[in-house]
Amino acid sequence: MYAVIETGGKQYQVKEGDVVFVEKLDVEAEANITFDKVIVLGNEAGTTVGAPYVDGAKVEAKVLKNGKGKKITVLTYKPKKGSSKKKQGHRQPYTQVRIEAIKA
Repeated sequence: MYAVIETGGKQYQVKEGDVVFVEKLDVEAEANITFDKVIVLGNEAGTTVGAPYVDGAKVEAKVLKNGKGKKITVLTYKPKKGSSKKKQGHRQPYTQVRIEAIKA
């Protein structure tokens, strides 16, 4: 069985036991969380598509850790403008979750 969930403005296809990096959630490590925004449910019998979400469907997960991704360098440059260069770094925060159960 699989499900497509929406969190942080993004969609993720998950199965039981998957470890997924999602946008940062405001929960502590080792806490349980429930995703209510289930867009698609799929199993051997067929696929259920919500409009926009599947009624009564939930995905339960356990938060493994909160952290930051690798640092990326952002360079802004405008040619022929003298000293118009700007160098910045960015580390995207994330929450790592393990999918425990998919309930239809």
